[in-house]
Amino acid sequence: MTAPATPLRDGTRVAVANLIRFLETGTVPEGLFTPDVFADLSLPHWRVQAASPEAVVAIRAEGHPHPGQVRVERVEPTEHGFTIEFEERWTHDGQSWYSREMIRADVAGESIVELAIYCTGDWDEAKQREHAAAVPLLRP
Repeated sequence: MTAPATPLRDGTRVAVANLIRFLETGTVPEGLFTPDVFADLSLPHWRVQAASPEAVVAIRAEGHPHPGQVRVERVEPTEHGFTIEFEERWTHDGQSWYSREMIRADVAGESIVELAIYCTGDWDEAKQREHAAAVPLLRP
């Protein structure tokens, strides 16, 4: 992970750690979201929004119901919270899956108030092989 040029505030650091825990396990750490949290998820061919912790968790559970691993590439503080760039890997139905995402999160205290989420969509093993054969990546 690239260390941010400006350190994260304590509350923001807690929010980032709790968000990563949620993404990896599906379990929502206490206080991760404010009661009126708003999320706006953009996928390659779809867009979904939610306006409560339960609705945010439901979107996540529908799209990524399996635990996995998050590799954080970069976290940057913003005036209102942070941005985080990461990839996710998980196993489902005997396949290894992959997605790459970026989130802009606004934070109040240690809780996330608003999320804008951009996701590549979920790549199964065939899509990962197709991509690897077609595009040599210069960085992981």
